[in-house]
Amino acid sequence: MQNTSDALENLIEEFSKLPQIGRKTAQRLAMYITRQPREEVLKFSSALIETKDKLRFCSVCCNITENEICRICDSPQRSSKVICIVEEPQDVFAIEKTNEFKGKYHVLHGIISPLDGIGPNDIRIRELLLRLGRDNGNAVEELILALNPTVEGETTILYLSKLIKPLEIKITRIARGIPIGSDLEFADEVTLAKALEGRVVV
Repeated sequence: MQNTSDALENLIEEFSKLPQIGRKTAQRLAMYITRQPREEVLKFSSALIETKDKLRFCSVCCNITENEICRICDSPQRSSKVICIVEEPQDVFAIEKTNEFKGKYHVLHGIISPLDGIGPNDIRIRELLLRLGRDNGNAVEELILALNPTVEGETTILYLSKLIKPLEIKITRIARGIPIGSDLEFADEVTLAKALEGRVVV
């Protein structure tokens, strides 16, 4: 196919490098940009550069922040007694949207995946152990393992559980099961098994 503009083609190529963005979506995004006033495009490009220049990892929880310590770790309203361990920064956003969790976080930036060559030293487990050693004087009472229900997630949960057990800190994991509004007949066997395991008293 003959393209009509090298500049537009370059923009489509850049958009298509983003996760879960196919060629058609990349074309739609590129065409949207071409219809915007120049000032809006400058604001957009400025926001991209500012994000890249300013963002760093929190020295406590490894979440993304602009400061040495993120707002969640720095908040006196958040309990230091409970730490929720997640895979990626976007998992923090998901949990925060519920307005239910009042503790703090630790972001691993990945999970153990031997097939992909990712071992315990490739994610932020060392930082977690240093933090637990440092914060145990502040009485960390519980670690919530909120990792994705995949083989790699389960591997990481088992590894962390064995590693943390000697510290005598309570370890829990988020419940998994049947989503609200769905039918039992459409649930797979693993989901049903997890739902039965995680049953609660009513």
